[in-house]
Amino acid sequence: MNWLTNVVRPKIRSILKRETPENLWIKCPDSGQLVFYKDVEQNQFVIPGSNYHMRMGAVARLKSIFDNETWFDVALPEVTPDPLKFRDERKYADRIKDARTKTGMNDAVKVGYGKLEGNAVVVAVQDFDFMGGSLGMAAGEAVVKGLELAVEKKSPFIIFAASGGARMQEGILSLMQMPRTTVAIQMLREIGQPYIVVLTNPTTGGVTASYAMLGDVQIAEPGALIGFAGARVIEQTIREKLPEGFQRAEYLKEHGMVDMVVHRHDLRATLGRLCRLLTKAPAAESFTTAAPLPPDVPAVASPA
Repeated sequence: MNWLTNVVRPKIRSILKRETPENLWIKCPDSGQLVFYKDVEQNQFVIPGSNYHMRMGAVARLKSIFDNETWFDVALPEVTPDPLKFRDERKYADRIKDARTKTGMNDAVKVGYGKLEGNAVVVAVQDFDFMGGSLGMAAGEAVVKGLELAVEKKSPFIIFAASGGARMQEGILSLMQMPRTTVAIQMLREIGQPYIVVLTNPTTGGVTASYAMLGDVQIAEPGALIGFAGARVIEQTIREKLPEGFQRAEYLKEHGMVDMVVHRHDLRATLGRLCRLLTKAPAAESFTTAAPLPPDVPAVASPA
């Protein structure tokens, strides 16, 4: 045995070896530029050079919206995790467990209640990392619960949509969430409170066919893919080539499907201004102090 080759060299390599996190660098899908992850995170997950808006997790999104990064974590109803005992290549129950481990969420929608520029709002966020933000029973219950809370508190409701559509593993039970959420939106309208939708990349399928396109104000992030069916399916159906940029936020704004396209850095201020205008609430002087919390619901601060 060669002592220098087999003993000394491996020890030296182990000493000099540095552990590199997997997500240390991010490649911009638009320009191909490599960007330091921490820089992107501090820039609200917008690539500094190209302004490409990357997907944003539910906790990070709530943290960016609420005053003082503090909100109520709204308790959501429990639902049967695998009502149809569905199985394809894997059990649906196993897919749910993996998604919960990956995201730390119970399902695709997280709901928070707090203050936005001094005014109380309910915010729901779909996390695309949880099975593509698909709409199932649990996600539908979360949206309905958030809308019911907004009715109870007489406050605006804001939803950040990001979804591939209905969750096929739950069949008709998933499709039933479309009319349920529509009815809950009508309840909010009947008390005169605004329902604001922020369309993020991507928002497609049954979510687009229901609550994602029913907002009093429709906002989209730059470059977001928004539609029902995929572009290839549409082209094969109508046997025509689609226009450039079809189903993107800017194209939809030009054709009246979206009210405004707002950069993520301006989104919080835009939402705060809309909530004040639509509820005729006075402008608050300072938003640095967290909202007082009711004694029966603990405050939840997003992790650093």
